Amino acid sequence: MLFLADESATIDFARRLLSKMPQDLAGWTVLLSGELGAGKSTFARALIRAAGHEGPVPSPTYTLVEPYLLPRSTIYHIDLYRVSDEEELRYLGWEELDDGLRLVEWPDRAPGLSAQADLALTLAYESTGRRAELRGLSERGEALMRDFDLP
Repeated sequence: MLFLADESATIDFARRLLSKMPQDLAGWTVLLSGELGAGKSTFARALIRAAGHEGPVPSPTYTLVEPYLLPRSTIYHIDLYRVSDEEELRYLGWEELDDGLRLVEWPDRAPGLSAQADLALTLAYESTGRRAELRGLSERGEALMRDFDLP
């Protein structure tokens, strides 16, 4: 568990996590959970920018998937808030997105995703900041967690 006092702490956390991930992010899936406004998009934007993207990082609420072709790897920022059924992932081309890192907001809309994911980040309100809980879901996610020194 980690306390993120403000937006800059969330940005730093995203940068630290990316620095522990492999150079090639293909096939990695990170699930981002939390209430509306808890910091999921802030975290995703920070990670995408830390990976080399310059410019705006729009929310994929309406497009559902925003791809970022970056020097290190492709990152897909995915928002499932408007998805009502797990079957809709097929129409998003979910299987074709395994050539990069999938950052998935609102993964609870597709409960089966946790079985395919590597990491799960849950953000929650705590006082004036946020509480972050990062868990490894796959073997490689658990290995990353052992190497990631959380205070």
